[in-house]
Amino acid sequence: MKIRDFQLERYFAKYEFNVKHLLSPSDCETRPVGEILGLPGGEWRERLNSLPLSYTESRGNPGIIGALDAIYGVGNDGIVVGCPEELIFLFMNSFLDAGDRVVCLSPAYQSLYELPRSIGCEVVLWKLTASGGRWSLDRDELKPLLKDRTKLLVVNFPHNPTGYMPTPEEFDMIGDLAEGSGAVVFSDEMYRGLELDAPRLPSFCGRENAVIMSGLSKGPGLPGLRTGWLASKRHGLISSVLAMKDYTTICNSGPGEVLAEAAIRNIDELMERNRTILRANAELAGKFFAGRPDLIEWIPPAGGTTAFPRLLDGNIEDLCRRAVGEKSLMVLPDSVFDAKDNRFRVGMGRLNFPEALGLFGELLEG
Repeated sequence: MKIRDFQLERYFAKYEFNVKHLLSPSDCETRPVGEILGLPGGEWRERLNSLPLSYTESRGNPGIIGALDAIYGVGNDGIVVGCPEELIFLFMNSFLDAGDRVVCLSPAYQSLYELPRSIGCEVVLWKLTASGGRWSLDRDELKPLLKDRTKLLVVNFPHNPTGYMPTPEEFDMIGDLAEGSGAVVFSDEMYRGLELDAPRLPSFCGRENAVIMSGLSKGPGLPGLRTGWLASKRHGLISSVLAMKDYTTICNSGPGEVLAEAAIRNIDELMERNRTILRANAELAGKFFAGRPDLIEWIPPAGGTTAFPRLLDGNIEDLCRRAVGEKSLMVLPDSVFDAKDNRFRVGMGRLNFPEALGLFGELLEG
């Protein structure tokens, strides 16, 4: 297949491990392997030490599937475990055909709309707009976008990169409109559980016409495990993904699954520590940017790990290049999200965020 380069990932590949500081990561503070193996709920260290390095079950380890079913209640056949990016790829390619219409929230993680385009779908963007100090979606715009032949609506709440979250009423409206149009909802819920200034929304998994993706990379802070999952009441959607998985990884890493099960069975504890870090950093960011109203347009995030402020004085691409050269600091410009509004992503989930923010302040003032 032919597909356009993943701009955000190419940017990270260029700078992430070649600079000393990151202002724009989307994950949360991680933990060492030994700490995960010491979590309660199973003899994880002993299991890992005695684990044969053989093939594993394609759907995912039964212990993981059972733990996830306890969360989502869709039955074992409604869940598949894999690398999050792999699961996006598999779902889009197993569900969509050339000519299908896909409506995608924008801006967005590129694979959520680029993969449908590569299949030959008509991709229509439902754009978030900034006005009056907040991000918003035009609810009246969605209904006409969901035409009769719309097959898929792609959403992501809490939203990366803006931190936007709909109200519970708006959330229900989105689900009802999609259901009424016959469209399936693909809900990226990687940041669910990281609410800041908004109530936690229910998972779209509770609806009959939806499939959700989540994982361990963001809130739990364990991206190195490369573990995510799809869940849906529509078991046929999951079966199609599972059949296509035979052409990619086939199955997951056995040692990784031991660590992943330990994390999932203790996910509330892992996320609560990172919620504490996130809240403190979000408060710090709010004070920092609010104190520079002549330089930055700051919209406080309602949830998730990221915000998407706008540079008011200068060019963001130039500033990002200066950040690397002068401060060994990586800052993501909005162009990696196919946006051109002089914005940049701020990631507030790590303990060293205050240091990175301080360097950015020096850059602004220099």
